Amino acid sequence: MPIPPADPAGDPNFSLPKHPAFQRFWCTRILSSLSFQMLAVAMGWHIYALTHSAFALGLVGLAQFLPMFVLTLVVGHVADRYDRRRIAAICQSLESVAALLFAFGTFGGWISAPVIYVLAACVGAARAFESPAVASLLPGVVPRGQLPKATAWATSANQTAQIAGPALGGLLYGVGPGVAYLACTLSFAAAAATVWAIPLQAKLASRAPVTLESVFSGIAFIRKEPVILGALSLDLFAVLFGGATALLPVFARDILHTGPLGLGLLRSGTAIGALAGTIWLAHFPLRNRPGAAMFGGVIAFGAATVVFGLSHQFFLSLFALMVLGASDTISVVVRLSLVQLRTPDEMLGRVSAVNSLFIGTSNQLGEFESGVTAGWWGAQPAVLVGGIATIAVALLWMRFFPELKHTRSLEREEALAPSH
Repeated sequence: MPIPPADPAGDPNFSLPKHPAFQRFWCTRILSSLSFQMLAVAMGWHIYALTHSAFALGLVGLAQFLPMFVLTLVVGHVADRYDRRRIAAICQSLESVAALLFAFGTFGGWISAPVIYVLAACVGAARAFESPAVASLLPGVVPRGQLPKATAWATSANQTAQIAGPALGGLLYGVGPGVAYLACTLSFAAAAATVWAIPLQAKLASRAPVTLESVFSGIAFIRKEPVILGALSLDLFAVLFGGATALLPVFARDILHTGPLGLGLLRSGTAIGALAGTIWLAHFPLRNRPGAAMFGGVIAFGAATVVFGLSHQFFLSLFALMVLGASDTISVVVRLSLVQLRTPDEMLGRVSAVNSLFIGTSNQLGEFESGVTAGWWGAQPAVLVGGIATIAVALLWMRFFPELKHTRSLEREEALAPSH
């Protein structure tokens, strides 16, 4: 039975964390992210154990990115035309099957680098459909006035998973790679069951016919919105250059001299800082000049990346990753809130698909870029150059997108003006 929409303005007892639909949404986000983070640690350590190659680590990221790039225009239309809960449930079920194949391959002794690349590509294809469907699901779960807070809480689900997932994945991988993959299988399956049980407040608009114009409408909308374009592209290039996640197995094993559990803790470090940041923003939303705050966060992200690249001490590296995660949270929350609050619901799936492509480009393609540069220069110089490039990007974007820098609110400012 659908849960009636709550009105925060008319209900002084309204509590977002206690809202039943949002609780289920939060649970499916954390379960799916937990599974993916465990799988990422297992794949990363497994491929590096098989190949001892930083370039091979980069190829895992590329294998996940390519399906997302190819399918971008398709997945947005699918999210706008069909039940977003069904899409997410199907994708998470397919990811569960992929994790199960990882387990079978490990226990059966037939897992190899090419098999890992193929299964990583399958996971990337499923997440290409899942990401815009889940992202565009949130406005149908909570009242519009609660979207900024809901975005922060939803981001905290990802960060919680990024804390527990890598550490748990590293611990389970230490027991046995197959055990880690089986845990991913069960967690993805639980996420699929949870997302299907989410009641929606809002229904999709009638399905418009598919035309060439409608296929590219998400890109056209973003091009006409300099604030959204600036936020998306800033986040893309910052993480593309500054992301050192793909190289963590190299740092853990060859520079910091720790094992799979240490790798899991390093991956969790970013999420520990990010979780602290999202909880803070959930209680104290960015109300004034969010664009300027986003630029400050990206510069801090680059500076923390430089510190991590210079460090040879495990705890200093862990602290740098925590700062990196906390600063990145500002960019994530501002970007997601801008997309959800400034995009009409009937095309939110297409815009979210482009947003997911930007995220995938910065994360998965960023992993490939990190692997390539590390193969050329070594892991530490690659991270140092990436951190410096991130700071340079933020300074350039202040000049390229002054509308973002001077944004006063996450809402459209014309919508905030009093009517006459």
